[in-house]
Amino acid sequence: MERISDIKCAVGESPTWSAAESVFYWTDIPAKRIWRLDPATGATRFWTLDQMAGCIATRAGGGLIAGMETGVFQLDLNDGEAAVQTKLATPGADLGEGMRFNDGRCDRQGRFWSGTMFMDMAQARPVGKLYRYDSRGISKPMVADLLTQNGLGFSPDGRTMYLSDSHPLRRMVWAFDYDIDDGVPSKQRVFADLTKSVGRPDGAAVDSEGCYWVCGNDGGYILRFTPQGKLDRKLDVPMLKPAMCAFGGKHLDQLLVTSIPSGKPEDAEWGGAVILLEPGVKGLAETPFGA
Repeated sequence: MERISDIKCAVGESPTWSAAESVFYWTDIPAKRIWRLDPATGATRFWTLDQMAGCIATRAGGGLIAGMETGVFQLDLNDGEAAVQTKLATPGADLGEGMRFNDGRCDRQGRFWSGTMFMDMAQARPVGKLYRYDSRGISKPMVADLLTQNGLGFSPDGRTMYLSDSHPLRRMVWAFDYDIDDGVPSKQRVFADLTKSVGRPDGAAVDSEGCYWVCGNDGGYILRFTPQGKLDRKLDVPMLKPAMCAFGGKHLDQLLVTSIPSGKPEDAEWGGAVILLEPGVKGLAETPFGA
């Protein structure tokens, strides 16, 4: 395990591997920063944003696409300190005051998916919704009644979509059949029930064997589930609140894990840290937006 510099994120989220650049990107949500790591050299840098970015994905034309406070944006990362932000779409009234986009990624066809949440989780408002953005614009809500949308992922063939709700009152991961031609999920069903678990199912990744890796926020671990929903591995990490993981590296055999400080004394050293692991399996190349 390698710790990435002395970086401590307020809410480290949405790591993604850019195969075109051979670098990892991730977002620190409340800090309004996009981070980049070159694992070959260990070099890091960040860009500032005007508003919070809950999730990011790479773009086929360069730069990133992001789900932010007021909509879906294109982010161009230049030599300056600030990213150039261009709004692409918004779900309108559904993204009201106190809300923002949270977890998201591209499907295997290069469509961007992201969900919304009410930021004050203590209010437990089930107003979150999941959207698709592509060349046709932003979709109607594809999944609704979410407290804290998270854990989005797609099987290697793209025909299964995974989604979690990481709110303490939900702690659930669902699977859906996914129409790869139309980009429509259906047949929602329970994939993993973590209601009796210490951790909550946060961000996730899918490996080359089709297994689903989900961060156990508050639990200090990452769980690996087979495509049949069977738990077959538990990977302990030094931070109490791992937030999301992503496969990357030249051979897609590295796992970058971001985290959130818990505020507990035992988590003071590692809370908010970013680490790089070699879990012994390979991931899948992410499809850039618009590819």
